[in-house]
Amino acid sequence: MPTTYDVRIHKTDVYRGARTTTHWVRWSVAGAAKKEPFKEKRLAESFRSELTSAARKGEAFDVSTGLPVSMSRVGAQISCYELACRYVDLKWPRSAAMTRKTTAEALTAALPFLFTSARGKPDDRVIRTALRRWAFNTPSRDREDMPASVRAALSWIERNTRPAADLANTAVVRTALDGLTLRLDGKPGSAVVVTRRRKIFTAMLEHGLEINALTANPWPTMKWTPPRTASSGIDRRRVANPMQVRTLLAGVHEQGRTGPRVVAFYACLYYAALRPEEAAGIIVPRNLVLPAKDHEWGKFVLETAEPHAGRPWTDSGRNRDSRQLKQRAVGETREVPCPPPLTAILRNHINEFGLGSGGRLFVGERNKDELPILTINRIWRQARAAVFTPEVAGSPLVETPYDLRHAAVSTWLNAGISPTQVAEWAGQSPEVLWRNYAKCLDGGEFELRRRVEAAYGIRRLSPE
Repeated sequence: MPTTYDVRIHKTDVYRGARTTTHWVRWSVAGAAKKEPFKEKRLAESFRSELTSAARKGEAFDVSTGLPVSMSRVGAQISCYELACRYVDLKWPRSAAMTRKTTAEALTAALPFLFTSARGKPDDRVIRTALRRWAFNTPSRDREDMPASVRAALSWIERNTRPAADLANTAVVRTALDGLTLRLDGKPGSAVVVTRRRKIFTAMLEHGLEINALTANPWPTMKWTPPRTASSGIDRRRVANPMQVRTLLAGVHEQGRTGPRVVAFYACLYYAALRPEEAAGIIVPRNLVLPAKDHEWGKFVLETAEPHAGRPWTDSGRNRDSRQLKQRAVGETREVPCPPPLTAILRNHINEFGLGSGGRLFVGERNKDELPILTINRIWRQARAAVFTPEVAGSPLVETPYDLRHAAVSTWLNAGISPTQVAEWAGQSPEVLWRNYAKCLDGGEFELRRRVEAAYGIRRLSPE
């Protein structure tokens, strides 16, 4: 256990969220920054006082844990459940809302495979709710309104989870990793989801090593094979052609009073390849330059995205988190052209429905602060069922609103627009663009066959 006397105690940071305040005690050991979160000021001051006292007495500090030798923790003293909670608390203040939610879901999937007993075990659904919604949500863990069933489930989990020190055992880690590959129905999960969960779980192991909760992290030396990844790229069966999209948008317009209000939202995803979270955050005129006539080109100047995470995961208490654009620095913008068909749709939308609070382009009928995610998904399902045959409706064709973005990029590429320019408009690197979005339109194979036949000098297309 390497030790050092090179210790500096720093000023305590105070993080004030919408529901809770966290006091971060900061210090450095041998030049390495350390920090520890506390819910109460007095606890933070007490911990900082202990560090200061040990440093003044000339006590050596453990380089790996950052603690005085007298305070170094023994791995068996905390459980895997407590380690997971500490990892969540460490990441919470500086994480995006969706990252917080994803972390909670990953650890919720892993922890049941680290239980030591099934005796008196609560219902699986209650355990998942208790972990994801309460235990792995830093502000919620100590809330007084926690349901009795959740409190009882967490109490059982605390008593029946392996010591964190067991995570130094390769067999234990392998069991948890294998569990992460399964969905709730026991079938193999998506390779993308499994990879995301694995990264979060192994990062927790690294944190456990840092605080001396386990003596070694076996992951770097393990030979563990994740599920095979399907071929890269978007499933071409999901990509609609222009006629199919226009038919769907017309179907959206027929969905009661709400349908006409969301046509323009879906149109932004198709005609400008915006991500749903980018379209949701558009403010007029800040992010949208509209010409005076329907047949002219406009322009989007995007600067933020508002992914839907849910109120429990955001600092603001809103359903949507305000973030910088994907793969962009804070404050960096991206310009996307607004073609005439979209110009006409947006001008009509503003004339008919106006703008929401603060100039928001898309809001609900009653909620003037945002367009609810439930409305976006519900109207899309209804429109698909209305305009498609049962066979097509049961296929992956534009199954979700996000598939409109895939259709947009595919349309641009098939129109001969430079991939570099398409990547810029779509907010992607050219490498990601080719890997994920360079797909033929639904029905485009006919044109490809025509070109092949023309190259061979065949005058008449085959009946196929």
